[in-house]
Amino acid sequence: MLRTVDLSDDPRYVVVDGRRWRATDPGVPEQLRTELVAELMSARRAVAAAEVVAGARGRVQDAKVALGERGEPWWEAASPEGRAERLAAAMRTLLRHRAPTSTICPSDAARVVAGDRFRSAMDDARRVAGQLREAGIVRTTQKGKDVDPLAVRGPLRIGRGPQWNA
Repeated sequence: MLRTVDLSDDPRYVVVDGRRWRATDPGVPEQLRTELVAELMSARRAVAAAEVVAGARGRVQDAKVALGERGEPWWEAASPEGRAERLAAAMRTLLRHRAPTSTICPSDAARVVAGDRFRSAMDDARRVAGQLREAGIVRTTQKGKDVDPLAVRGPLRIGRGPQWNA
């Protein structure tokens, strides 16, 4: 099926086969955008193949929220809840895309959400990592030891936790 994709008069949207869709947040750094889109495509293939559809649809939702295509509009000031939702979605999506034993840095998620102004999102990224850690979804480590991301200073890594369910 050949699809036509056009730019809308409004750069916040693209038009696919005559239907308007929200565009990806242009502030997402290219390398991270590539990872998020790769995971989105993998999740869409899983939905199409009817592989554990509920889980695959959740993967699609996370990737689209991380990219700014769903959730609060990326061009508006984010609410604390909206920013937390997007940070969590970015963390889960990046961890799914990478090898099961790989980790991410909180700054990866902060860069997805805030682009060049990622430092403004770092406290929120650590807070969201802490919430995901409490739920067992992720592990947060420093120098290989499990730590509470809000109780330590310095570099931190986020990996899949004991309750991770890709």
